[in-house]
Amino acid sequence: MLLLIPLLALAVFLFLWLSRRGSSLTRQCLWREHRAEDLWRCAACGAICHPEKGAPRHCLRPR
Repeated sequence: MLLLIPLLALAVFLFLWLSRRGSSLTRQCLWREHRAEDLWRCAACGAICHPEKGAPRHCLRPR
């Protein structure tokens, strides 16, 4: 039992770190799907994306 808690904490941290690596989205990215136009539009900056499937995973705001 004593070893289980640190292993569980490590597993949770590793999962969160690996899931974050696949995305560069920030809190300012607010993607909204417009199905009639078949596109995604960011409510924060107005960027437009036409992904093949699913929501965009990267912020398109200019640096």
